[in-house]
Amino acid sequence: MQPYYMINDAKTFAFSAENPTGSRAGGSRGGDCTKLSPTVTIGAGKTVTLVDTDGPGMIQHMWFTGYVGHSFILRIYWDHCEYPSVEAPISAFFGVAYDENFEDIDGKYPVLNSSQILVAPGRGLNCFWEMPFQKHCRITMENRSDEAKDLYYIITGCHGQVPDEAGYFHASYRQEHPVQKGRSYTVIDGIEGKGQFVGVTLAAGMNGHNTCWVEGEARMYLDDDPWPSIHYTGTEDYFGGSYAFGNDIYIKKYQTYSGLYSGMFSILGDNQAVYNGQQRFLLYRFHIKDPIRFETGFRMTLDNLGWTGPRYDDYTSVAYWYQTLPSAPLKPLPSDGEMIMK
Repeated sequence: MQPYYMINDAKTFAFSAENPTGSRAGGSRGGDCTKLSPTVTIGAGKTVTLVDTDGPGMIQHMWFTGYVGHSFILRIYWDHCEYPSVEAPISAFFGVAYDENFEDIDGKYPVLNSSQILVAPGRGLNCFWEMPFQKHCRITMENRSDEAKDLYYIITGCHGQVPDEAGYFHASYRQEHPVQKGRSYTVIDGIEGKGQFVGVTLAAGMNGHNTCWVEGEARMYLDDDPWPSIHYTGTEDYFGGSYAFGNDIYIKKYQTYSGLYSGMFSILGDNQAVYNGQQRFLLYRFHIKDPIRFETGFRMTLDNLGWTGPRYDDYTSVAYWYQTLPSAPLKPLPSDGEMIMK
């Protein structure tokens, strides 16, 4: 696809509750100032197809609101694959895995303001990852709760030529509640194929006094590396911060930030006491300017470590990458009940 200012032959499409087929002139037949079908209701245990379209083409933007908790599972299938290349709770995919907490320590909505994901006030979930495909794209949403829930959505993209070397977007969910003490947390493993790792969102829940929980180091293993080729010095360092996100120097207090490619954008819990216990942190790091390239596979781990040694906090993450097809099946999700985070 060419830059947005170039005139070309690509054809825009948009799937929504008002135009579920994404076809030209397929929107509702209501007149001005009418709402005929602004939302889709997904029954308990049911799955709805949000996008079903042939390629070549590209998904360019996804927006969701309504119920946006962990019981909704987002899946994306490329080129008629039997298993998804993207599978994650919608809340974690957008970096807000603590989906039952709408208010942060300052009494405001958590806002993630990055180049790839925007979580706007009130939980307007926006995805700007470009997702090219050659033959077919199918996007579904499953409701794993025991009651019907409403979803508002619009997914836009275009049909047009896609370069043969374009990778396919992937995303996979992981959690450990708690992390096994003394063992690294696995952000992602099991990737098979050629591609590039492009980022991660992380929700970290402190269990007890947090004793500078960010001492843990990030390690990346390329292909068959027995030892990491990319090795960061600490958790806050990997996410672009330093000195425990400001808690170790001067004002002795964590401070949130949200940049184009990295941030610690929200804190849940008391932020007044130094290293106060039971805090929840929401973070992201997107490798847009520095994609981590691999030939046959990729693995990433993150230590859960404080000043007093290994910890046992709750970690939840989604990893994002592009790769060739066919890809290996993603690790199965935990049950809906196992995902509950408070």
